[in-house]
Amino acid sequence: MMEHLSLTIVAASQAQERRGRKSSDYRWGSEFIMQLVTFLMYDFDTLECMFTSNEKCLTLSPSEQVTAKTKELTEDLRLRIVAAHKSGKGYKTISKCFEVPVATVQSIIKKYKTFCTVKNLRGRGRKPKVTPVLARRIVREVKKNPRITTKAILMNLGSAGGNISRQTVQWTLHTAGFHGRRPRRTLLLQIRHTKARLAFANAHLDKEEDFWSSVLWSDETKIELFGHNDVAFIWRKKGEAFNPKNPIPTVKHGGGNLMFWGCFSAGGPGNLITVNGSMKKEQYIKILNNNIRQSAEKLGLGQQWTFQHDNDPKHTAKVVKKRLADKNINVLQWPSQSPDLNPIENLWRELKIRVMARRPSNLKELELIAKDEWAKIPVETCKKLLIRKEISLKANGMQFYMDETCYSRDING
Repeated sequence: MMEHLSLTIVAASQAQERRGRKSSDYRWGSEFIMQLVTFLMYDFDTLECMFTSNEKCLTLSPSEQVTAKTKELTEDLRLRIVAAHKSGKGYKTISKCFEVPVATVQSIIKKYKTFCTVKNLRGRGRKPKVTPVLARRIVREVKKNPRITTKAILMNLGSAGGNISRQTVQWTLHTAGFHGRRPRRTLLLQIRHTKARLAFANAHLDKEEDFWSSVLWSDETKIELFGHNDVAFIWRKKGEAFNPKNPIPTVKHGGGNLMFWGCFSAGGPGNLITVNGSMKKEQYIKILNNNIRQSAEKLGLGQQWTFQHDNDPKHTAKVVKKRLADKNINVLQWPSQSPDLNPIENLWRELKIRVMARRPSNLKELELIAKDEWAKIPVETCKKLLIRKEISLKANGMQFYMDETCYSRDING
């Protein structure tokens, strides 16, 4: 009967359109009648549930109505289904009332009868392939050898690894805080170097920020026309860059195309000078004569400032020491083999990134671009290396660092 009434209304609407009248003129009436027909098609048990039960579906919030159409129902909706069942409603009636499949209603009620709860039970869903024991074994492999690959880890696990993939091993390491990183390059230190670094760190731990801000830091660097593109990765956690197992030891005097001498302070970058050929002590004296005082004045260091350079033979030559003493320039005592303690290394890295981004095609362009980019380095970048509270000289003498904590070598044990 209801289906016949519905078809009659549709036929009447089509007849009105054939007479040339707009269907919108009758839309309000047709929609009202269609809603009435839909309403009357419910059986009386459903209507009773809708209008008299405390769990009537017309009171569902929009979020509950949307959730009821998804795979997982809300806990509140499950409780209403159980309450409707306790009030004597059948599965089909509850299904129509809450617009959920009959099988879902049956499953919810069965769970409630069995476990006295409608909450999600522990252990539901797919079990992970990587157990806590297996995850610890994977982490141990990386701790033993940070350079190990995921393929080698699977080989070492053997049958204990089951059928997990390399991606699963990688995900497990990421979850444990290990990520693939390119190892830092550091100098190969001897015991005497490490002791000197430790002594330097202990002597300067209590220095105030004003002291470090009054230092004119200097160094030389080589910039290649076409930089190295070799990629090597290690597994490490944040802050473990200078764990003795992680860096790649290197030796001095690596290849390069152009050498530069530069200096900076908290006031910004100082002069950047191109070194012609191999620098000798005579050329170094000339650079000092023409640049360090000028840079100090430009950077506003005042009268009480300290000059820093490393223990390269040309820096420690007697004529160089005499020239600095004659000019009453205070020199910071520096431990050997300690370029990583010098914050200018961070600026060299910044400069090389900027230069390579502009892709110089010849040495002349390389020189011009390097000087241009050096002058563009913001003062804030220099200040962050010296003023930020995170900057610290660790007592172990392993690293002058900005944000990461470094590892130490126990040279006393």
